[in-house]
Amino acid sequence: MAMPVFSGLRAALAQRLPRLRLKSDVRLALAVSAIWLLAYNTAFWQQVFATMWRPSPVTALFIFSLGLALLYAQTALLLLIPTRWGLRAAASALFVIAAVTSYFSSHYGVIFDGDMIRNVAQTDSAEAFDLISAGLLLRTLLLGVIPAVLVWFVSVPPVNWRRQLVQRAVFIGGGAIVVLGFALATSASYATFLREHKPVRAMVSPAALVWNSLAYLASQSRIDNDLPRIDPGGAPQRVATSRTADARPLVVVFVVGETARAANFQLGGYARPTNPQLAARGDLFYFANATSCATATATSLPCMFSHLERSQFRVADARRYSNLLDLVHAAGVAVQWRDNNSGCKGLCERVPTMDFFSDAALRAGNALCSASHCYDEVLLDGLPEQLAQLTADSLFVLHQEGSHGPAYFERYPPGHEFFTPACRSADLSRCSAEQVIAAYDNTIRYTDHVLASLISVLEAAPVDALLVYASDHGESLGEGGIYLHGLPYTFAPPEQTHVPMMMWMSNGFEARRGVDRQCLAQATRGEASHDNLYHTVMGAVGVVNGSYNAQLDLLSRCLRSETPAQTQ
Repeated sequence: MAMPVFSGLRAALAQRLPRLRLKSDVRLALAVSAIWLLAYNTAFWQQVFATMWRPSPVTALFIFSLGLALLYAQTALLLLIPTRWGLRAAASALFVIAAVTSYFSSHYGVIFDGDMIRNVAQTDSAEAFDLISAGLLLRTLLLGVIPAVLVWFVSVPPVNWRRQLVQRAVFIGGGAIVVLGFALATSASYATFLREHKPVRAMVSPAALVWNSLAYLASQSRIDNDLPRIDPGGAPQRVATSRTADARPLVVVFVVGETARAANFQLGGYARPTNPQLAARGDLFYFANATSCATATATSLPCMFSHLERSQFRVADARRYSNLLDLVHAAGVAVQWRDNNSGCKGLCERVPTMDFFSDAALRAGNALCSASHCYDEVLLDGLPEQLAQLTADSLFVLHQEGSHGPAYFERYPPGHEFFTPACRSADLSRCSAEQVIAAYDNTIRYTDHVLASLISVLEAAPVDALLVYASDHGESLGEGGIYLHGLPYTFAPPEQTHVPMMMWMSNGFEARRGVDRQCLAQATRGEASHDNLYHTVMGAVGVVNGSYNAQLDLLSRCLRSETPAQTQ
């Protein structure tokens, strides 16, 4: 019943709208593909010219050949969709997708590769809502919805299915020969482009998002969650650690920062006072040359808790292994995950959790929380009382909302707006560069306050404590026209991969583990990365197995005696 109604409505509107006429399905698909290629791929072509252009006939021929190949590929894929109705429906949906992806590519420099698709799939609704702006809605309307509607009013003469099939087959077969000929004529340029500039391919709109989304769904379908987990290195064991005379529990607090970049940390040399409280202390160990495992939370967070180093890490593979929390918990150390972000990406499924982000009961009546989110100080709620009652060695993980954009102004309470004027919009294009940086710097200054408050809590608690802080990835704030994060690692600027990392320890922890502070201060000048975190936390809580690597443990190299090997 719906189809006759739709056909009648279309016929009625067609009498009132100017009607474009094309002679075949092939020309319709070609026209749609050409519009996508020229009007929706500005960022792609800018990168192509930036990476490949040389003033020579060969380069000009390559760029022409590349455009021809993309035009052919998109057209051929549309023509593989059976029936003219199916072709129009696909084109309509893809116009909307192209409008959205081209907006994020041109405004924020987003590249829709596999990691970005994973990040999008695991982003919660609140974070997604922050990305909705007037500019996005306007572009979606003008370049998405309107073309999606108009494609149904293009007149194509009726033709029987045999002739339609022949027309499509001739184009697909003949076009392939032409495209292959041009590709062979510029094969050296293609070899360079495909091998050295792979991330640029993920900027093609709408093809990149569709292709990589299908690849992501295929990879997810291959994951068998019922398979037994593998314990890397075998069963974990506690090692003998000296205890203080009053037998205080050993506590490690691992704070996972969010979207904090090292470039804006006062502790690392930034000119602005973004870390006034931490900088006033003389007992911090700040690793100035630390790098992340990835540029997006969906990959970086599980990597931080994996025994696999960045060069070996794959999200799908990591799910098969027990993570840091699993191993520490199995060795008898109490574990708790406290979350103020969009979840633990499966890491905390088997340990006790407090989820301030999604648990309405925890947020209810809390002055630090609104209906949609909480400020990061909420992660300290009840912690002093919990520490006072501890009887067992423990690991706490605090997952911050930190500096997640683009709504930076929502990440800190109004009373913590120190740098002004600050951008107070999620649409960064409405703000000056100075306003965007001011808002971002306020988020770093608020993180400074949260960490300093946490240290005060640990100092007052009857425990031997170590605090480890590391951000999951950095952030671009307009450098080179790029905003936010998530670029492929080999393509990402240092603003997205250079992250803050630091430690603080109580006098009790120092004495208990025999840490040489002078040695550790010297070690902070060297290289560090997320690869060190798994081993450093394991060593700190006194857990080892075959996966533990003392060479990657940032503390082990600065112990006054060898790391004990006897089990308790």
